[in-house]
Amino acid sequence: MPDSSAQVKIAAVRSYGGNVDLIDVSKISRNDRIKQLLSEQPGYFFAQAYDDYRVVAGNSTLGMEILSASDFDMIIAPIGGGGLCSGQIIARDQLHTRTEIIGAEPLPGNDAARSLESGELISNEHEPDTIADGARTLSLGQLNWQVIRQGITDIIEVQDQQTLDALRRYFLYANLKVEPTGALALGALITEPKRFHGKHVCCIVSGGNVDPLVYARALIGEKTLRYRIDS
Repeated sequence: MPDSSAQVKIAAVRSYGGNVDLIDVSKISRNDRIKQLLSEQPGYFFAQAYDDYRVVAGNSTLGMEILSASDFDMIIAPIGGGGLCSGQIIARDQLHTRTEIIGAEPLPGNDAARSLESGELISNEHEPDTIADGARTLSLGQLNWQVIRQGITDIIEVQDQQTLDALRRYFLYANLKVEPTGALALGALITEPKRFHGKHVCCIVSGGNVDPLVYARALIGEKTLRYRIDS
């Protein structure tokens, strides 16, 4: 895991008995470190976070539940590696609905938006420096890109301040503790409000793993927030 990961996420992995290997992604990428570990332990299984048909299939069950609950005009999903977003597209297509699927991506790591615009998969040179730590990916997964390029309506690029604004609104008006990545969908709605006016919209809230100090600073409106690892 990057050494900039939320400490609550690191603690959660350790609580389940996992060994956490913290890395400085400015010196070595996650994928390169995984290759090193696999070469040292060839019997290990690499469980992809997003670029795996089982992950996409699992995420599609969320889309099934959403679309079975109501006839939404649009579903907005956070997008990093693309597993969650592609799952919603597959669910929509299986149910034969006309719901538009829209991705919400942090502006500092807008590789998915640039890929959609160009028509070919684009990667970031480095992991994005964004408060939305769950979307600090170098690129969409290869499998997810094939689904997204054919089935997504658009990808909205969300500035970190809009993400934090959404996080505060969840707390103030819905009594929800949401991590920055989980607030991306509402951040997209805040970014382009006229686009969604009068529409029946579902914003996916994808997690609540946020460090207390980071969360407290976000709620009071501090402009510069980063996760810090002390040990």
